Amino acid sequence: MKLRELRDLIGGEILGNPEVDITGVSGINEARQGDITMLAERKSLKEIGGINASAIITREEIKGIGASMLIVDNPYLTFARALEVFYKKPFKSLGVSSEAIIGTDVSFGEDVTVYPLTYISNRVTLGSRVTILPLVYIGEDVSIGDDTIIYPAVTIRENVKIGRRVIVHSGTVIGSDGFGYVQEKGRHYKIPQVGGVIIEDDVEIGANVTIDRATIGNTIIGSGTKIDNLVQIAHNVKIGRNCIIIAQVGIGGSVEIGDGVVLAGQVGVRDHVKIGDRVMVGAQSGVGGDIPEGQAFSGTPAIPHKEWLRAQGIYAKLPELVKRLRELERRIK
Repeated sequence: MKLRELRDLIGGEILGNPEVDITGVSGINEARQGDITMLAERKSLKEIGGINASAIITREEIKGIGASMLIVDNPYLTFARALEVFYKKPFKSLGVSSEAIIGTDVSFGEDVTVYPLTYISNRVTLGSRVTILPLVYIGEDVSIGDDTIIYPAVTIRENVKIGRRVIVHSGTVIGSDGFGYVQEKGRHYKIPQVGGVIIEDDVEIGANVTIDRATIGNTIIGSGTKIDNLVQIAHNVKIGRNCIIIAQVGIGGSVEIGDGVVLAGQVGVRDHVKIGDRVMVGAQSGVGGDIPEGQAFSGTPAIPHKEWLRAQGIYAKLPELVKRLRELERRIK
């Protein structure tokens, strides 16, 4: 399409030729004639050399570039919209396959797609335009909201409620038993896990994530939260709205996490901890106590990020400090 036609779909102000043909979207290093690309920061130009794209999405005008420019407030968002225009396939319902196993009292909304080799148990409710891909297991009394997509090999156990526009990637298990035992005479007695899981609207769950059902009540994932691959969320955890949970995070039982929280890769959170709104926890940190809202913490045990940075500076100097200490001891002796 012409650049002006793309602009009408994704927004922005054109500087340059609005009639240039756009045939695809590409990263700035791989872009060729016909592509539109993105330059988020002017300083990145030094690392690139030349730009071969026909158009660039950017925050401000850049002098000396032959390509047309699309000036926007948020280049990342506009780039994402351009990708949707060129590569996102329009929704098309394929109906319910005769090779899927469907239980009794199952309710289907409009334009549902259920692929072959899927198991849907009794009393399941699927909203409109839901897509269930092959090898998905859905247990009893599960409800799934409109426009949700469940990718292959996902397991959704009984009594799970999933909202609208949710994406669940392959290999994820939602509603497995929480890890709960009572010790009696040296043996571990299993506590029945009879609660459920609630996944609210607009949540995305990565591949091979495990979200345990509550012992009683519900494990809750708030609306707009995005969970990366290989994350473990234990029983009775409550995660707020619009959080980011990055790969290999482990969250212990009954943890409460506020809105807008970011847990970086491999963060571990002890059970029964409370984390306030807008907290950021650095990668590989171990959270063993409550964190007030609006704080940044790092390290194991996690401490305020600025203190952690100072401690890291000291840690790097330890070999030299030890050497100096031994020299002082030798001189005193």
